[in-house]
Amino acid sequence: MSSADYIYTMADLTREFDISSRSIRFYEEKGLISPQRTKGNQRRYCAKDRFRLKWILRGKRFGYSLSEISEMLELTETTKGKSDQIRATLAFGEKKLRDIEHRIDELKIMKMEMLALKDKLQKRLSELESRKQDALDRQ
Repeated sequence: MSSADYIYTMADLTREFDISSRSIRFYEEKGLISPQRTKGNQRRYCAKDRFRLKWILRGKRFGYSLSEISEMLELTETTKGKSDQIRATLAFGEKKLRDIEHRIDELKIMKMEMLALKDKLQKRLSELESRKQDALDRQ
């Protein structure tokens, strides 16, 4: 790629994606994006870096780990055909959906347990307040 292909600055990307420059540097440290450096050591990003950053942020929003995001990004750069890339991405999505369903089931159980505990505590509080009132009434 020529230097003319590196058209985005860090400020451009932080503004566009509403993230900190530290986040962008972190993704660079993890090898997820690879900006070119100017002679003055400023980072310059190409369309590919921008695409990868957008993909990283989307993946994070959907709950993927950085290693999962990295695997998905690697798929876009392999020589595999588009069908293979789509199948692999679908497999990631199916796994994430199973994880979400599992978490939903766990949260439903937790909700039932919390409601049962709340009911038990409310009954106990009513008993205590009733006894206290009875004791005051006997005085």
